[in-house]
Amino acid sequence: MALQPDDLLDACGLPCPLPLLKAKQALARLAPGQLLEVRATDAGSWADFETFVAHSGHRLEAREERDGVYHYWLRKADGDSAS
Repeated sequence: MALQPDDLLDACGLPCPLPLLKAKQALARLAPGQLLEVRATDAGSWADFETFVAHSGHRLEAREERDGVYHYWLRKADGDSAS
């Protein structure tokens, strides 16, 4: 993957909904436009992150599953309306 994240969140081993909650906290610390990579092992996170970006204004730049680890690249939304 050619994306270069500004921050990395390792949420492996955390059950639902913790990967998403930790990602929200990590995004809050980033500047608009910065990229967060999240790694999780919870299969439910695939749908959780899809739903989250549909309602938050943040962008899911890419996602993939490798050897039981789900990788997400989230771009923080511009502006204050994203949560």
